Amino acid sequence: MNKDIQKKTKQTETPQEENRMRQLVKKVHLETKELVLLQILIGVFLLMSILSPGRFLSVYNLQSMAYQFPEFGIFALAMMVIVVTGGINLSITYSATLSSILGAVVLVSLNNLGVPPLVTIVIGVLVIIIISIACGALNGLIVAYIGITPMLATLGTMTLFEGIALNITKGGAISGFPDMFQWFGNSAILGIPVPLLIFVLVIIATYFILQRSSFGAKVYMIGCNPTATRFSGVNVRKVLFLLYIYSGILTGLAGIIMASRYNSAKESYGYTYLLQSVAAAVLGGTDISGGFGKVFGTVVSVLILQVISSGLNIFGVNRFITDVIMGMILIVVLTINFVNNRMEEKALLSKKVVTA
Repeated sequence: MNKDIQKKTKQTETPQEENRMRQLVKKVHLETKELVLLQILIGVFLLMSILSPGRFLSVYNLQSMAYQFPEFGIFALAMMVIVVTGGINLSITYSATLSSILGAVVLVSLNNLGVPPLVTIVIGVLVIIIISIACGALNGLIVAYIGITPMLATLGTMTLFEGIALNITKGGAISGFPDMFQWFGNSAILGIPVPLLIFVLVIIATYFILQRSSFGAKVYMIGCNPTATRFSGVNVRKVLFLLYIYSGILTGLAGIIMASRYNSAKESYGYTYLLQSVAAAVLGGTDISGGFGKVFGTVVSVLILQVISSGLNIFGVNRFITDVIMGMILIVVLTINFVNNRMEEKALLSKKVVTA
């Protein structure tokens, strides 16, 4: 693989070939990084197991992780698909909580009216998904068609969603769902937690949409160079709009799991996932400037962060200290990626000068 890269570099004569060369180099580095992430995951898991085998390897703790990390993983993928385009979605957690709160209002109202539980749950889940689609569509409209920077656009919608949620709940939690609704977040099928099964389906869907479809190819093209992509005939606005809707759908699924697991809905649920989802996406190899990133790397990084979080919790580390550690991990990873990108650019430039 390295010989192929060197051979291609020597033949680089045009900007297009140079861009393909840079993508090939990053692809090789990304594949190597995924192997490193797997090694880190195994190492962290073994370390926690050695430090506290009785508690970390207990059935209770492993089951707890299996029920907890799927919602985090779904948030991470919702963030990752947007970061691949060179953007960011700061509204993912409040999109989830707003949709779950409005769904909770419907669930409680129908339940109080005596509507059959199954019908109540189906309607409530549909409301949650529809609201999450609306949140994603609003983000997509502002970013893709109005042209506002993703960070500013989603910062604004984040505040909007939070404000609406607070006005509905008045800072409290909405509860009183049918007992069957807890199935999404607290039940298991053949011993496998339902949230984990939902997460697996999300992984498969995101993988095929992003990495095995023409739509996904357009997404990566936009992340590499939106202007060139537009001139190549791709409807960039439509692609971005649909991608933000997909990100919204994922937040809705995460909202369903959270509301079911807590058996209530509140605007503050899952707020820590915003920072962690960015950390997971970047740690998994997604380029913060866009164009590169894989589902597999993001999933492995989610597992790494979950193992670290669970281990720190077992050792009695304060939750706020855990947030500090996650922030430090994000800063370190961003710094390493920045340095690596600079080194790649210098290496390509030096080789181009030599071949010239």
